[in-house]
Amino acid sequence: MSEEILMNITPMESRVAVVENGVLQEVYIERPQKRGIVGNIYKGKVVRVLPGMQAAFVDIGLERAAFIHVGEICRRGERDNNNAEALPIQQLVHDGQSLVVQVTKDPLGTKGARLTTNISIPARYLVLMPDSNHVGISLRIEQPEERERLKSLVEAALESMPEAEDAGFILRTAAEGVGEAEIVADVRYLQRLWETISEAIKSTKAPGNVYEDLPLHLRTLRDLAVPDIEKIRIDSRETFQKVERFVEKLLPEVTGRVEYYPGERPIFDLYSVEDEIQKALSRKVQLKSGGYLILDQTEAMTTIDVNTGGFVGHRNLEETIFKTNLEAATAIARQLRLRNLGGIIILDFIDMEDNEHQRQVLRTLEKSMERDHAKTNITGVSELGLVEMTRKRTRESLEHTLCETCPTCDGRGTLKTADTVCYEVFREILREARAYDSESYLVLASQSVVDRLLDEESGNIADLEEFIDRPVRFQVEPMYTQEQFDVVLL
Repeated sequence: MSEEILMNITPMESRVAVVENGVLQEVYIERPQKRGIVGNIYKGKVVRVLPGMQAAFVDIGLERAAFIHVGEICRRGERDNNNAEALPIQQLVHDGQSLVVQVTKDPLGTKGARLTTNISIPARYLVLMPDSNHVGISLRIEQPEERERLKSLVEAALESMPEAEDAGFILRTAAEGVGEAEIVADVRYLQRLWETISEAIKSTKAPGNVYEDLPLHLRTLRDLAVPDIEKIRIDSRETFQKVERFVEKLLPEVTGRVEYYPGERPIFDLYSVEDEIQKALSRKVQLKSGGYLILDQTEAMTTIDVNTGGFVGHRNLEETIFKTNLEAATAIARQLRLRNLGGIIILDFIDMEDNEHQRQVLRTLEKSMERDHAKTNITGVSELGLVEMTRKRTRESLEHTLCETCPTCDGRGTLKTADTVCYEVFREILREARAYDSESYLVLASQSVVDRLLDEESGNIADLEEFIDRPVRFQVEPMYTQEQFDVVLL
């Protein structure tokens, strides 16, 4: 599988696209005024302890206080002890206390950032855990021999560096196949970085920022630039030079694959990335067979409905449903990555009677999700024919990053019909006629509502005027939405 990373960098916005076999799979967007803070380390101040929720709010210098659960608060030496007794939160923290924390989730909607005291600092091949002395290995490295080899390399590196012996490390998936030199270099880099952070913690007054993660373009290279990547194309000469220096120092295996793109045509247009981003903001996703998906993102969960649409198949109904579901499973995996949908996700595949078909669709979904960098958990088909899954959410979805709630419908996605608003106008006029003594009434409303009042509802208007014994006039207000109107006493 060919994989490319495209970077579109401007002073206002940085965008990174991951393209596999010519198809956009993931997009990351970062803006200076709304830069993600996941991975940042802060010296915060506890502002409120909530014993009833076993949690606390911590001021880390942001607009909203951040949130930390008791399970995310550890004391030195307890991180690796699964049997450590869970103490009540009021025994661990108190109002006004300083706390060194790391952000695990960006502020989402009305919720503040999520925090942990389990600090972890990633490098290319390793993740440093200062409050642990455990060496772990990514579950995606499956071969027992390779796992043992990597663990022995880290342990040997720690023996040669006594200052790092008290720290814990996790070997990332990217470490598979690397040699001793790379592991030792990562351990030294992380140890030096932690010493710098430790000094900053001592000198920083709460609330304050102690450590910021890398900017988007460098963070992407650290996390996504696997050895078999084909090209990394960047349309900014200044960023290209920074990336080259970063790659030479930390990612020598991809040095020859970083390219500067000087073309007149925007790099995202060249690969149809812009079109795919626009499509990813739509509720409806068309499948090649003629079927389609409907995606609805809500506060509690995301639901995805599969429909056969115009696909009628060639043999029988069960075969048509099976083929549509198979195609939908692959498309759903891509949409989850592309839109960065997280939390609880409910998939409503078309009902299948054959258990073998259900198993194959689930297997296709699981296989398609294997390349997803976010942690996912997929259940079987429920009694209602639904597939429930979760996907780890650490940042805003694409829709929440690029869009805001519609001011006209206030996020409902629907508007009252013109005739509904007309009947509301009638009721308001009757209400005003009973409450106030006035010679006439002026109704201010949108063009569609006034047109209906003067046309289809003209007979009802005449009856109303006769009933209240007062004339009613109408005036179009171009700035009014269909739901807005005012009744003015004259």
